[in-house]
Amino acid sequence: MSNFASESGHWYTREGKPCYTIIGKNGKERNTTLADARKLDLVPSVTTITKMAAAPGLEKWKTQQVLLAALTLPRLANEPEAMWLDRVMEDSKQQAILAADRGTDIHGEIEKMLRQEPADVELRPFATAAMEVVYAKYPGVEWETEKSFASPMSYGGKVDLFSRKHGIVVDFKSKDNVSNVRCWDEHFMQLAAYAPGLGIVDAKCANVFVTRQRVLEKIDVVILEHSPQETAKGWRMFMALLEYYKACKGL
Repeated sequence: MSNFASESGHWYTREGKPCYTIIGKNGKERNTTLADARKLDLVPSVTTITKMAAAPGLEKWKTQQVLLAALTLPRLANEPEAMWLDRVMEDSKQQAILAADRGTDIHGEIEKMLRQEPADVELRPFATAAMEVVYAKYPGVEWETEKSFASPMSYGGKVDLFSRKHGIVVDFKSKDNVSNVRCWDEHFMQLAAYAPGLGIVDAKCANVFVTRQRVLEKIDVVILEHSPQETAKGWRMFMALLEYYKACKGL
């Protein structure tokens, strides 16, 4: 089993160990499937469950990527429309993959910094900028990072940053621009589910948004803390989706 994330979906053992990939019958590593999860009694991740509902912010961004791809990929001479549309869609998907990879790299650098591991010269400033905002918001807090868990309610996850002692759960998000950033329902659901998964009651939940690239040599960071009402709403929505997911997938 591997604990390296993949795009196909995230699964966890009942003990909370990541199981994103497995070794197939041919001896090669592959993504864990729903059939594998049923066989191995794995639980789905929080984000796998929340993806059962529409994410307006993400869908808007994806649509914008398609439009930008169409503007920058002119139709070739005598190229069938269907072929051109396929190229546009593939190009927009590549932009999403690059953005996701960049976000993963920044997440990883924050983890390395907190564990006092050697720095990536290019990425460390992003991690430093993000944590400076966290430290200013929550001074004197003792933090833990990248903790995976499995809830008795049959879901799992891996949390970016939290403090069991101080009752705080934090998730990092990377964006192209954070000037007008806001939290959406999927943010409320994710952290509302993480807190009880970690055994934290009445947690303060917050998202930290970090720009993926420097803007005029500046790294912008915004932290948004969820209100108790938003967290309660997120929990109700997550529980509804969890039951829907189990019924839909036969788990």
